[in-house]
Amino acid sequence: MPNKVLIIDDDTELCALMKKCAAQKGLEADLAYTGQEGLSKLADNNDAYCLVILDVMLPGMDGFKVLTQLRKSSTVPVLMLTAKGDEADKVTGLSLGADDYLTKPFSINELMARMESLIRRYTTFNKGIPSDIIYLKNMVIDIMNRTVSVNGRIIDLTGKEFDLLVFLASNKGRVFTKKQIYTQVWKDEYAFDDNNIMSFISKLRKKIEPNPENPFYILTVHGVGYRFNKEA
Repeated sequence: MPNKVLIIDDDTELCALMKKCAAQKGLEADLAYTGQEGLSKLADNNDAYCLVILDVMLPGMDGFKVLTQLRKSSTVPVLMLTAKGDEADKVTGLSLGADDYLTKPFSINELMARMESLIRRYTTFNKGIPSDIIYLKNMVIDIMNRTVSVNGRIIDLTGKEFDLLVFLASNKGRVFTKKQIYTQVWKDEYAFDDNNIMSFISKLRKKIEPNPENPFYILTVHGVGYRFNKEA
């Protein structure tokens, strides 16, 4: 598995600090101070990185444009950094394919925790070794036997509903767009059929949620998509 982090930020002191954080996790770090430089490093080391830390406010090509280009060829996790508290920036980043974000200034402990979480999910997913059983609050998902129980009661799901639930529950807290959900669960090219995804989410909620009108497990991220409650 890749063991390098790519940091794209024009703040040289912050880059040096983040590189030290990566080293504490046993990771090498490449630094890029412009978006174009970052994309060049990605092109030259396509499979070398397990995480990209990307600042929104970059000279020339901003972080959103970098992310758009990056997502055309890579599924590497992206942690976006923004100096703004603007909710619109966060929504834009997530909708373009970012996996998480931090607002500057942030604590080093929070940075390291988010790095570790994203890398762990990425390496586990790419090893193709999901847990046989996922234990959640009042819910147990048995992947091998393809069964789901809520409060000890077996829930009757269709095959695709089960696949959708496993995908979301295996990525607790991570936000996915409808396009990402479709390509990962249906394993097909996205046909811009948002209504199909929304219909499946609605049916699944009716079967697993204590109150489908106020979901606990599958949460809507308005303007972006869905995430599985990390508190579940």
